[in-house]
Amino acid sequence: MATPTGTFTTYDAIGNREDLSDVIYNVDPTDTPYLTSIPRTKATAVLHEWQTDALAAASATNAVLEGDDATTDATTATVRLSNTCQISDKVPRVTGTQQAVVSAGRKDELAYQIVKRAKELRRDMESSLLANNAEVTGDTTNARELGGIEAWINTNTSVGAGGTAGSLGNTARVDGTNRPLTETLVKAQLKGCWDSGGDPDCIMVGSFNKQTVSGFTGNATRFKEAEDATLMAAIDIYHSDFGEVEIIPNRFQVAESTLILQKDMWAVAYLRPVQIVNLAKTGDSERRQIVVEYTLESRNEKASGAVFDCTTS
Repeated sequence: MATPTGTFTTYDAIGNREDLSDVIYNVDPTDTPYLTSIPRTKATAVLHEWQTDALAAASATNAVLEGDDATTDATTATVRLSNTCQISDKVPRVTGTQQAVVSAGRKDELAYQIVKRAKELRRDMESSLLANNAEVTGDTTNARELGGIEAWINTNTSVGAGGTAGSLGNTARVDGTNRPLTETLVKAQLKGCWDSGGDPDCIMVGSFNKQTVSGFTGNATRFKEAEDATLMAAIDIYHSDFGEVEIIPNRFQVAESTLILQKDMWAVAYLRPVQIVNLAKTGDSERRQIVVEYTLESRNEKASGAVFDCTTS
C-alpha cells in the first residue's frame, strides 16, 4: 500500500530539526586502581631518591657471658635508590568558531575536551607506573621516563622459560615463555614475600587471569545460602596462609603479569601535580596543557612479588 498522492511526508520536508541527544555516551574505562590505591608523596628534584634498610638476621645464639666486655656489632649502611620523574601531558585545542556555535551534549567545547583529556592522562599514568619500562634519565633530545613496577620487582618472582626479572627500576625484565597461571605459583610468591618481611594485601591481574584466579581451589564453596540462589563464581578476597589478599582486575597493566603487592610499599611521587596551563594564543583558537611530573617510588620491592609470563588465552 502506497502513501496517498499529495501527502506531505518527512521525506519531503526541508525544515525539520535534527534529533540529536544531549547525552554523550563513552564506554571507555577510566578506573585506575593502582594509581588511586598507593600512597602519594612529594618529589623535590628530577631525580627522586629514597633509602631502604634491613635488620640483621635473627639469631637463636645471642647469648653473652656475665660481666664480659661488650662486642660492637657490625653496622650496615642504608641502600639509596632513585627513579626519574617523567613528564606526561595532554593538550586540547578548540577554535573560536567551535566555541561560539551551539553544541549538543556540552555547553563549552574546550571545557569538555579538558575533562576528557584529563581522564586520558590518568590512564596514561596508570599504564606508565605498571609498565615493564626501564628508567630513562633523558637529555635535550630524549624525554625522561620513569622505571615502571615491572622493572623493580626482583626478589620474589616467577618467570617463564628464558625470562628474567627486572632490577632497580633501570633494567626491564625479559619476557619468557608463557605458561598457565596456577594457585601453586601464586602461593609460592606469597610465601616469598612473607619470608622477606612483607605483608602482601593485593593481587593485581588482567581480565583473563582474574577469571583464572576465580577458579582457584581456595574458592571451593561457591554458593551462598540456598534461598539466595546466587552463584558466586568470582574471588575478590583470597584467604592465603599469610592473610587476606584482595584480587583487583586492572585493564592497564601487562596482561601476562600477576602482581602480588603490598600497596604501602609503593608510592607515586609528584614533582608537579596535575595542573592545567593556559597556553599563549597564536591564532583563532585556544589551547590548554594538562601536565604532570611524577615517578614511582619503590619503598622496598622485597615486600611484593610477581608471577610473570602467564598465558592470556
